[in-house]
Amino acid sequence: MVGSHLIEFYFAKGIKTVATYYKPTVDIKEVEDKCDYVYCDVKNAHAVHQLLTKHKPTVIYHLAAQSYPALSWEIPIDTFENNVNGTVHLFESIKKIRKEDAHYDPVVIVACSSAEYGSSLTKYDYPVKEDAELLPLHPYGVSKVSQDLLSYQYFASFGIRTVRARIFNTTGVRKVNDVVLDFTKRAVQIEKGIADSFTCGNLYTKRAITDVRDLITALYMLSEKAAYGDVYNISGAHIYQVKDIVEKIEAVTGDKLNPIVDQRLIRPQDEPIIYGNSDKLKAITGWQQTITLDQTIKDMIDYWRWKL
Repeated sequence: MVGSHLIEFYFAKGIKTVATYYKPTVDIKEVEDKCDYVYCDVKNAHAVHQLLTKHKPTVIYHLAAQSYPALSWEIPIDTFENNVNGTVHLFESIKKIRKEDAHYDPVVIVACSSAEYGSSLTKYDYPVKEDAELLPLHPYGVSKVSQDLLSYQYFASFGIRTVRARIFNTTGVRKVNDVVLDFTKRAVQIEKGIADSFTCGNLYTKRAITDVRDLITALYMLSEKAAYGDVYNISGAHIYQVKDIVEKIEAVTGDKLNPIVDQRLIRPQDEPIIYGNSDKLKAITGWQQTITLDQTIKDMIDYWRWKL
């Protein structure tokens, strides 16, 4: 999902990116005319090396991952193979290319995660900073800690210009397995008579939410201004309970949703609040959140009305 918006961002600048896909979770046909798509499984070291050798990108956004915390309990090994081994394959490929082309020096923006903080998110009465203890609560979070520290290690040991972006809750058009996505889609399904009930999980967890378009701006700014090897939180500045999201959707659709809690949607371990301090990012790039959650929800409702 983030990749599809990066494609659109660069296309608007007149740049047609090379974009990889593997079992895509979004409809890539929506953006396929705006990029050069290449099939690539990051678990395949040879395929990653071939891709980089052919294109030698100057900026790499490493977004490929098994990115669902709940699913990581069911497929922990696959989660680590994708997130950890895939990252190693990327960096090792850069090292190999440098043996033949010593001038190859890409900037690599690595999509890390707020899930790395885990229990630390509830230790303080203020949003976590980048120096908070990393205490993840699920295999996905552990895999992201590994990816994060590998990125630092390859910078420190081999000078690869990595930037570690710890991304907090982000949503927007094409998002999957996300509370705002699930709720906006279900609301439109009810509106169209496709569904007749509004099921949900925990309505009282708290999240700072960023629109994906604001995230893209932050990632781009980091590619140009970040200190290599360093880490930056990308978090929304406003906290919402899940029930607040329901109310905002009701305001857009004009329909009462009457949420029904489904215990199967309650995670075995879940952070009660996810909220990060983005001062470091703002100081170095001047980034600001510009898109409100109300606007994001309206755009997602419009998308589902068109898509369903």
